[in-house]
Amino acid sequence: MEEYWNPMVPELSVSDFSKSLNFYCEILGFKVRSQRTKPDFAYIEFEQVQIMLEQIHDNGWATGSLEAPFGRGVNFQIELSNIEPVYKRIKLAGISLFKEQKDTWYDVGHSLSGQREFLVQDPDGYLLRFSQYLGEKSKS
Repeated sequence: MEEYWNPMVPELSVSDFSKSLNFYCEILGFKVRSQRTKPDFAYIEFEQVQIMLEQIHDNGWATGSLEAPFGRGVNFQIELSNIEPVYKRIKLAGISLFKEQKDTWYDVGHSLSGQREFLVQDPDGYLLRFSQYLGEKSKS
């Protein structure tokens, strides 16, 4: 089977690479696809979702100073076939959610599209929105 590479993959600058990699892999369930050092870097994936993590370093591509929480003004939607196992691992780890899990029906013009979702911040404050498609229904 040919390896799949998403055409757009966010690369997150992280303040503590080991802590971030542990959070994404051990708690959330991502798998490392590739990893290197100098600077510490990992390309991780979960189903069709791909993210890059890189330790902050002097030659990085930061356009300004990085202050906690990182990623202000953006959230990363991570759509999975089933978000319940991730939700349970987060709860077991004692991590607070930014927004509790709930079902939301979004108006998409011709119908309503359902998403089960919750939001959590990673160790640097990046906002992750885990979502699961619930189907569509009429607007009646």
